[in-house]
Amino acid sequence: MNTKGLVFDIQSFSVHDGPGCRTTVFMAGCPLQCGWCANPESWVRKKQLLFAAKVCKWAKGCRACENACPRGSIQFPAEGEPIISWEICRTCENFDCVALCPNQALKQCGREVTVEELTAILRRDFNHWGADGGVTFSGGEPLLQPEFLLAVLQQCHALQIGTAMETSAYAQADVFLAIMQYIQFAFIDVKHMDREQHKAGTGVDNDRILANIALLRQSGWPGRLVLRQPVIKGYNDSAENARQLIAFMNKHDLYELNLLRFHKLGMTKWNQLGKEYAYRDQGDVTDKKLAQLQELYLDHQIACYIGDHTPF
Repeated sequence: MNTKGLVFDIQSFSVHDGPGCRTTVFMAGCPLQCGWCANPESWVRKKQLLFAAKVCKWAKGCRACENACPRGSIQFPAEGEPIISWEICRTCENFDCVALCPNQALKQCGREVTVEELTAILRRDFNHWGADGGVTFSGGEPLLQPEFLLAVLQQCHALQIGTAMETSAYAQADVFLAIMQYIQFAFIDVKHMDREQHKAGTGVDNDRILANIALLRQSGWPGRLVLRQPVIKGYNDSAENARQLIAFMNKHDLYELNLLRFHKLGMTKWNQLGKEYAYRDQGDVTDKKLAQLQELYLDHQIACYIGDHTPF
């Protein structure tokens, strides 16, 4: 089988991405572009360059990468750190500079793997998961690579490997339902219940997401579904947004929600991609606000978990 997928990370021994101990496969590409995203390297379905300026030894005279790019994308001024021409680097396919960097200040993000290669990694990790463990497909958005994902899931099914997915559910309905046949546990993100506010924050509206969640419930899918929402101050932390989500969950017989605390852990990766992080000075919510939202959901018979406290 020659089907290949593009992943930007594979993490063994994950304990917050589904039941038990798991291997989490982070797949490249995402139809949403959330301004607070912790994995901005996941947005595009292609290999990318990361530059960690704090690791670079230019101040000690290192110029190993200076002539690596035939298009001159790396420049060393007389004073100050190297200048990266990101317009050039974002179209690169070779990444010759990465091989020449002795300090790993330059890194390639993303690599292709075949179904067989990824299945071999999962079989390697199998003995470390325990009875409840397995693999979680995350991203980015795994549904953007449906042929590869489906082929791996079919291998997992044959090998009796437990499967989970973290997804926005932003995909064509037939693709979404076909993939979910092989998923036993899922986190589905609902960033905002208002259509226009969802589009303002993520770049896409929520029509397809909400419709797919409803279709999944109607399909008789036997797995466990937990809706999830990163709580962003001033964006989706209002009681009105919570009430709209409660109404949607009650309508479709959904009873579990995971509220994620906003954090800035992804800011370094924004910098390494040459991008400006809009949430550098905003987005934080208080413990009191999270507790108030949790209480509102609990009052409406919805099990609401904060942070990593989802019981598996």
